[in-house]
Amino acid sequence: MIDLGTWNLSIPVGSPPATIETQQLLKGYDSKYFKSGSSNVTFWAPVTGTKTANAIYPRSELRETWSNGTLHNWYYQDADNYLNAKLKVLQVPSSGRVVIGQIHVYDSTQPLLKLEYQYLEATHMGNIVAKVRYRPSDKKARVITVAENVSLNETFNYVIHLNKAGLLSVTAHGMGWNDRISANWSKQQLYFKAGVYTQDHTGYTSEGGKTMFFNLDADHN
Repeated sequence: MIDLGTWNLSIPVGSPPATIETQQLLKGYDSKYFKSGSSNVTFWAPVTGTKTANAIYPRSELRETWSNGTLHNWYYQDADNYLNAKLKVLQVPSSGRVVIGQIHVYDSTQPLLKLEYQYLEATHMGNIVAKVRYRPSDKKARVITVAENVSLNETFNYVIHLNKAGLLSVTAHGMGWNDRISANWSKQQLYFKAGVYTQDHTGYTSEGGKTMFFNLDADHN
């Protein structure tokens, strides 16, 4: 069971796209973009979905809040910051790419970290890739392959951990990577996101990204 009491949800419908607030999620919100079951939640973002401001791709994605629904932003040096997830990727768009977790930056269009599943048609397997901006001024992210040979519909775990000293680590599918980010990030308010952020915006309404999460837990210890 995933506790939805500290998240809101962006879904790719409406202009601007709708935000489902924390209290509404707790009451048992369901739609074709987000289904909450007794043991899992499913996210769906078709390539034809509407996009948030400054984004070029559609998303069905949770964003951290406080329990009263206000936005939860944090400074990394104040705590040990963890995002733990157990999930499977059910569908990818033509590009093969969906983002399954993020450390985003308040009042910015550029995240610190995107964790992306990349399906390779040639091997019928996927890689889990971290796209990291080491400094807030970086225009391009560095791309690091964290894990390989993850098939569609295969259940796996990931953990994103950013500690007080600025050490960022990502483990996924039993493999891991870590490195230190710039201290310039200490001035930026951050927050976790998770769900499916479809990295494609062309095709039929049946094309898109779909994930199922069995566990999702953000902690600031």
